[in-house]
Amino acid sequence: MCGIVGFVNTKDQKAEIIEQMMDRIIHRGPNSSGKFIDDQVALGFRRLSIIDLEGGTQPIYNEDGTKVIIFNGEIYNFQSLREELIQAGHVFTTHADTEVLLHGYEEWGTDLLQRVRGMFAFAIWDREKQELFGARDHFGIKPYYYAEMNGTFMFGSEIKSFLPHPDFEKELNKDALKPYLTFQYSPLNGETFFKGVYRLQEGHYFTYKNGVMDIHEYWDADYSHKESYSKEDWVQKIDDTVQESIAAHKISDVEVGSFLSSGVDSSYVAAVLRPDHSFSIGFDDKTYNEAIEARKLTKMLGLNNTAAVIDGEMSFNAFPLIQYHLDEPDSNPSCVPLYFLANLASQHVRVVQSGEGADELFAGYAAYGWHTNSKMIRVFAQGLKKLPKNIRFKLGRTIGKMRNFHGRIHLYEATAPAKDFFIGQALVFEEQEAAEILHPDYTNGPSVAEIVAPYYEKVKDLDEEVNKMQYLDVHQWMPKDILLKADKMSMASSLELRVPLLDIEVMKVAQTIPTKYLINQYNTKDVFRQAANRHLPTEWANREKLGFPVPIRAWLKEGTGYKTVKELFTADFAAEFFDQEKILQLLADHRAGKQGLQRKIWTIYTFLTWYKVFFIDEKIPKAETIIYETI
Repeated sequence: MCGIVGFVNTKDQKAEIIEQMMDRIIHRGPNSSGKFIDDQVALGFRRLSIIDLEGGTQPIYNEDGTKVIIFNGEIYNFQSLREELIQAGHVFTTHADTEVLLHGYEEWGTDLLQRVRGMFAFAIWDREKQELFGARDHFGIKPYYYAEMNGTFMFGSEIKSFLPHPDFEKELNKDALKPYLTFQYSPLNGETFFKGVYRLQEGHYFTYKNGVMDIHEYWDADYSHKESYSKEDWVQKIDDTVQESIAAHKISDVEVGSFLSSGVDSSYVAAVLRPDHSFSIGFDDKTYNEAIEARKLTKMLGLNNTAAVIDGEMSFNAFPLIQYHLDEPDSNPSCVPLYFLANLASQHVRVVQSGEGADELFAGYAAYGWHTNSKMIRVFAQGLKKLPKNIRFKLGRTIGKMRNFHGRIHLYEATAPAKDFFIGQALVFEEQEAAEILHPDYTNGPSVAEIVAPYYEKVKDLDEEVNKMQYLDVHQWMPKDILLKADKMSMASSLELRVPLLDIEVMKVAQTIPTKYLINQYNTKDVFRQAANRHLPTEWANREKLGFPVPIRAWLKEGTGYKTVKELFTADFAAEFFDQEKILQLLADHRAGKQGLQRKIWTIYTFLTWYKVFFIDEKIPKAETIIYETI
């Protein structure tokens, strides 16, 4: 696990510039560094040593030195690929998975990407062809950014690594703000909050030669083929696949721990992995504490758990640094506990496994159509799903226009077309609401419909609306929010986070499961929960999904939280973006007890914090020593 950065141009002072860029991501790799420089390219690398601790330093070269690689991630099937490549005549100088990618590219070209299993972002410079080749993993677990400015093509694991480059022009992308207020993350298809900086999309690779970048897709989720197995057989297949994936994700020359919340996903991972150390975090909130709930499970399973409690003051003090590490504003409140959880774990281990991905792969979200506790309504809705599509859609649209009644939303989402109502897992401001609080210069970004349309177009012929929603989340919510914060918050503390439930082999099984076994009258991700139930106490596998409950509603009413947010809302620079009278009214209404405003306030606060860090203060926020209250 590491950080990569590089650029292509014919200018001087490459060594000094690449060092400065590498220094910006030292948190991703504090153990060692390396670089390659010639008259065309500079490649930089920061290393967090996980596999082949002595010999895996990068860059790594092929046998004749004509190709050189830098790599961030882990390849979980590298050992079998290594043997295959040795049989083909390749000579290895290390035991690191990085070298498998290099020789694999020599042997198979871009077909290498059909063979690897893992999380990755890498770049190979071909000195003979004068060509750069780069690729990002299937799901976007590892970040990959690029920009072309003033005669320089630059790329890397984090946008902040571009800031020291003299050819980089830092400019806010005005089109990003309005959709962000709806989605809570940066949802644009390609470009980021920094004008001219783009993400390499998940499941894609590129070549860059003679100033021309060509991008190609090598993998995509495919829900078109369903297998016919019984529910019991699906439970067995899921459990077998998950257990094998967790075992594959254990490959390491250092200890592997696990994160543990009160939910089924991380609990399933921890129960199968049985790590020497697991880690949990909670808040000093009387209503619910994740750490205490997780501790109950570790006692049942006999695991060694380290749990700590944090409070609002700690969270607000760390928030500028959190947004700095994220590169783009993300108002998902779970970024806060995840930052502290990774920091806590990093004091004990270098690698953890976590539970991300199960909800997207196995339909675990309520937004896929689980909006009532009434079993009768759920059974009725399941029956309506069997109606012919044209009749079902017409019925759904009729229900959507009715006055509200108990079960209406559940019935509506069970029958209406997904594209009519589903934009993903977050909805903060409605589009019109966002436009009303923004300065006119910031209301011209793409609409929600324009953002989601390309994904619905690709899956328009699928029979199952749930699969369409999963497909959208696999390409929006998952890489741009869930996986982004998982990578950035863990690497902020030099911790490698692995996601065995989000694995290409697990996906091969998940995408072929008929949706009636995933979300039905019994539960969300039904057969997945039953597989988990083989390893967990009965009450655990059927728990309601809570995510990371963060008490922002209380924080924003008083004390440090209220004061901090009000200071930002009244700051001079906030007037460039927002109608300050309206956003201050939101804060006042919330304090007076009006319901449902905390996420809106938090989303505005997040953006202003991020903007202040990158465009006003223009310095790395101070990292305070964290003293945890363990429980």
